[in-house]
Amino acid sequence: MADDTHLIETPLQSEPLLRGSFLHAQRDTVRLPTGDTATREYVVHPGAVMVVPILDDGRLVMERQYRWPLQQVLLEFPAGKMDPGEDALTCAARELAEETGYRAAEWARACVMHNAAAYSTEAIEVWFARGLSLGERDLDHGEHIDVLPMAAEELEALAARGELTDAKTLIGLLWLSRWRAGAWPLQWQPVAA
Repeated sequence: MADDTHLIETPLQSEPLLRGSFLHAQRDTVRLPTGDTATREYVVHPGAVMVVPILDDGRLVMERQYRWPLQQVLLEFPAGKMDPGEDALTCAARELAEETGYRAAEWARACVMHNAAAYSTEAIEVWFARGLSLGERDLDHGEHIDVLPMAAEELEALAARGELTDAKTLIGLLWLSRWRAGAWPLQWQPVAA
């Protein structure tokens, strides 16, 4: 592993810019490796999960929902933020059930991704789910989500045309492709009884 000490910035001062119910904005003053100072503004995020749900026929459970900051509907894998003290697998199972109605018999953790490291602390754990059974959804207040099964090939075609733009979904699709090719292993675990 490389010695990164010449890249490390040292915190000097921190001030909150915004305290929201979900996100916070922060401004820090740091000392650079050269000795100069700089400011860093970023969003503090509680963490999230994303689920790649695989149906028995190989299709994937996808969601379409309106994303206010972009003012458009996006196609995405199910995802959501972690509640305080909640572990990632519990969050993944909760979000999958709430948003899609599906429950999984088996789970596998793929990775952690940082989709906006330059300005956000958000870490998204990527999970795979299979052995799905459909039940009732329990959407949060204000959530409006269409659920649809899609083949990976359909998603890859959308990605190739630049029509699938959600970063976490693109990472999930990459993981799925590499796992199916035998290149990136997943360690499946059954749901505890």
